[in-house]
Amino acid sequence: MHDLRHTAALRMVRDEHLSSRDVQVILGHARLSSTADVYMIEDHAEVVRRVQLHLATREQTPTPPVQVAAGYDAADLAVLLGGLP
Repeated sequence: MHDLRHTAALRMVRDEHLSSRDVQVILGHARLSSTADVYMIEDHAEVVRRVQLHLATREQTPTPPVQVAAGYDAADLAVLLGGLP
């Protein structure tokens, strides 16, 4: 029975339509920290997948050219900021 409760809690935590407070109430935890400590653990493979997706999306999005504000030297900014496009 404990495994069923644990599995249900993990599925609820991953549901974007439920808040952490919703899960806490359903589980009957007195403190939100009790719920967070046990059930809000990131799956490493999922974290890596999200980062890869973010980077792939970011690489496809063209970045607009940087406009150097008046009073700044573009060469100085390139040294300080690691280059300007």
